Amino acid sequence: MPLRASLHKRVFEFSFNARTSRGAMKEKISWFIKVWDESNPAIVGMGECGPLPGLSPEYDSVPDWEPLIEEINQETFDLPTLNGLTEVNTLINKLLHGKKEINHSSLLFGLETALLDWSNGGTKLIFSGDFLKGKPIPINGLIWMGGLDFMLQQIELKIRDGFTCLKLKVGGHDFEKECDVLQYIRRKYFRDKITIRLDANGAFKKENALNKLKELSRFGIHSIEQPIKPGMTEMEELCRQSPIPVALDEELIGVTGLAERRTLLSRIKPPYIILKPSLHGGLFSCQEWIRVCEELGIAWWITSALESNIGLNAIAQFTSQYNVVLSQGLGTGQIYSNNIDSPLTVENGQLHYNKAAFWGKIDD
Repeated sequence: MPLRASLHKRVFEFSFNARTSRGAMKEKISWFIKVWDESNPAIVGMGECGPLPGLSPEYDSVPDWEPLIEEINQETFDLPTLNGLTEVNTLINKLLHGKKEINHSSLLFGLETALLDWSNGGTKLIFSGDFLKGKPIPINGLIWMGGLDFMLQQIELKIRDGFTCLKLKVGGHDFEKECDVLQYIRRKYFRDKITIRLDANGAFKKENALNKLKELSRFGIHSIEQPIKPGMTEMEELCRQSPIPVALDEELIGVTGLAERRTLLSRIKPPYIILKPSLHGGLFSCQEWIRVCEELGIAWWITSALESNIGLNAIAQFTSQYNVVLSQGLGTGQIYSNNIDSPLTVENGQLHYNKAAFWGKIDD
């Protein structure tokens, strides 16, 4: 059963002007990886590799993936029967000859997904579980940056659609205007009805970050992601002093190995971490992060990183393997005008898997 693989580029277009503290985006590039057994090419597993500019270490070295794919195709490697993520991780180590460096994070996620999909018959079944049987996953409603009217309109729509947890980007506007938006939410909606999360993407300066967090705490904020840039020694102190619980995100990028992950979290002691398989080493690595969190009493949730429905499907199924209590960041399936049709739907602030729906055609 010789393994074969291929890589195909796909450009997804945003259905709106997507702005973050790092700038505006009009499109998102992903690479779909396909794997199959040469003796039975009808069964194809598919995964999505979607590095992000400005965040993914491998974004500027994606061409390096082609030689790796060619290496796989040139080997007479028999594709074994795969049973679960651990065996898939072992196989990937063999396929990449141990080259699981930090610059292959989204490639690892794509390979994991493709191999798990293949092992389950190539039907986009990545993990079995209650999600596929109809149990929804609670998610937050993402409010994109823009003019005040645009942001307020999004908030109205999300609350109308049943979301009780909102995530707002901060750090890219005038700080007073951002406070005005939060004040609007709190004045119009009951404090205990709407949970507010913030994401600064490292935009606050270390000199005034704590003061800004104190100002923001007036609005009953659940948590704030990455208030300052990753790698700063001030993060440890900020986690101790902040009146708003801090969640690490970019801080986790490039941290490899169970021991190094345990050392980082033991030192900083964040209340939360945010896991993104495309940025944080793939699904197996996220499994390790969760293991460390459980050891240290740190809460976590999982967020998609602008993947199409192919990647989102894998992340949602992975997430559903755990006892999900907090709202997850898996509401990005409607951001592209040319996304792939899928069984994933959002209703009343929850992500559902509609078993009656079909996957759309995926062109190379």
